[in-house]
Amino acid sequence: MDNGYNILILSCGTRNKIVQYFKKELNGKGLVFATDCSKLAPALYEANQFFVVPRMDDEGYLNHILSICKENKIKAVLTLIDPELSFLAENKEKFLNIGTLPIVSGVDVIEMSFDKYKMFEFMVQNNFQTVNSYVDENRFFDDLETGNINFPVFVKPVKGSASINVNKVTTKNEIKTLFSQFDNLMIQEFMNGSEYGADVYIDMLSEEPVSIFIKEKLKMRAGETDKSVSVKDDKLFELIRTFVKKAGYKGIIDIDIFKIDDEYYISEVNPRFGGGFPHAYECGVNVPRMIINNILGYKNVDVTDRYDEGVYMMKYNEVKILNK
Repeated sequence: MDNGYNILILSCGTRNKIVQYFKKELNGKGLVFATDCSKLAPALYEANQFFVVPRMDDEGYLNHILSICKENKIKAVLTLIDPELSFLAENKEKFLNIGTLPIVSGVDVIEMSFDKYKMFEFMVQNNFQTVNSYVDENRFFDDLETGNINFPVFVKPVKGSASINVNKVTTKNEIKTLFSQFDNLMIQEFMNGSEYGADVYIDMLSEEPVSIFIKEKLKMRAGETDKSVSVKDDKLFELIRTFVKKAGYKGIIDIDIFKIDDEYYISEVNPRFGGGFPHAYECGVNVPRMIINNILGYKNVDVTDRYDEGVYMMKYNEVKILNK
């Protein structure tokens, strides 16, 4: 059945909930299609229809995805993994030309999001409080001498995600060793405070932030929120509004924030559905519905603080069984 509101979710992996939410919101008025390069991606089997596709770096990948969109009258396409965001942003016109809207920010904003030092420079230039960062180890050592920064610090790749290759470091020697062994590293201040996450939807038509959901992170696992509680704070709502408009984000994004001595520091942005998004949805923050509204040509109204506070999210493992 096809009423023309079909949605394609690329690289769905283990994000079963996202597929389920879109199916629920379409409610038979359109289909959810999903892709992955592995037939053992469990979220594939939640979709109305799925495709096992080549890897993203395969040279025929773009044409493959465009033909899926054309043949299935896909109205919107989004991805759940970082590397594919640039692919969608760079090829946005090709998708629009066949009537498919990529739910993604612009190329420059995506590139800035994945280059932690570029993001740091943007924050400083625009007077947003952020995590002190260095790509020059000697500048860091100078600041260490003057007491502008202290150990411990984190050494991490300038471009990287899921907390891969992040080292907590307590001596100059460790920094020298890491910088001599690896390229493109940066040093970041250790933020000793509460950690927050914000799921934000910036309307694809009005380009205004229309939904902000804030959660305090209680426990992390492999760079993702494992346990969290929903909170509201007008000061943080305002900061996020100003930040996303200044940076020019669009669609769904996930922001990491630290709170120290009642001050907020924006740390980084994932310009896609974050791993903790189910918390927002279950509290009444209906981003899939907002995306569907945009496909239908409707601008969303601002529902920023319309969700329940004090609601906890706890992740647990589930299994999918597939008969060969």
